[in-house]
Amino acid sequence: MNKLMRHSHNLAAAIDFGISNTDVVVQRGGEWLTWTRPYTSDPDEVSVRALLAAGGVALDDLPYLAVTGGRHRVLPERLGTTAVIKINEVQAIGRGGQALLELEGEARHTPVMVASCGSGTALVKAEGDRYAHVSGSAVGGGTMLGLARLLLGTIDPREIERLAVQGDRNGADLSLADVITGPIGSLPADATAVNFGRLGRASFHGDVSRADLAAALVNLIAQTIALITINASRAHACQRVVLIGHMLDMSSFRAVVALVGQYYAAELQVVERPGYATAIGALLLGAHAAT
Repeated sequence: MNKLMRHSHNLAAAIDFGISNTDVVVQRGGEWLTWTRPYTSDPDEVSVRALLAAGGVALDDLPYLAVTGGRHRVLPERLGTTAVIKINEVQAIGRGGQALLELEGEARHTPVMVASCGSGTALVKAEGDRYAHVSGSAVGGGTMLGLARLLLGTIDPREIERLAVQGDRNGADLSLADVITGPIGSLPADATAVNFGRLGRASFHGDVSRADLAAALVNLIAQTIALITINASRAHACQRVVLIGHMLDMSSFRAVVALVGQYYAAELQVVERPGYATAIGALLLGAHAAT
């Protein structure tokens, strides 16, 4: 994070208005502050002031406020005396991925696939100052929470994580050992063959623990995201791959992503503060636009 400071004013802030979370990044002198609040409604001046005040920042003290995310366009061009700089979300995702990989100067011309793992999944190719949405999936954190409500009776990510870490995905999934009695290619025998396939068998009459269901659910989401990211990065000749977003807050999710990367000889990098990458990208692009 220290390498980002030269791009920012003495006081700069950005907000990423996501579907599930609202993420705030503030750079004040040599200090970086980050915090998150759940999304509740479309932003307006009152809610933005309250959101910034939660971190001890007054809107009127900001030379500008950079905003991005799905609902940022509903904001006016100014909030009080502060200019609002609206940053395209695709650009913010790509720039944030570059920044957290510490790619600056000439290194920013390295092609990078940035997978934004939020409520859904967006895949953005970043190369220099060019950012393009190349693929994605409707599968993401929102999918996990929706299915968790049905399967586990909860939408609390912390409870899902606690259960998933304790569970065995193959309590609900079918492994290759179950289907073809052994490994195939680079995949070991315990790799997933059919997500939730064990529960679909006519011969299944047992119970599955909540922990095993949670492990299988996180496995389904993480495998899907990791595989489409690997395929997209190879199709677009990206030398680096980075995953960002609040799904990376879950150790169970990160473990599955690492396993898929190992299976397919792909380095899927996880960075510090992945949930704030898009807001960081917006802050950097906002600082550039303000100069």
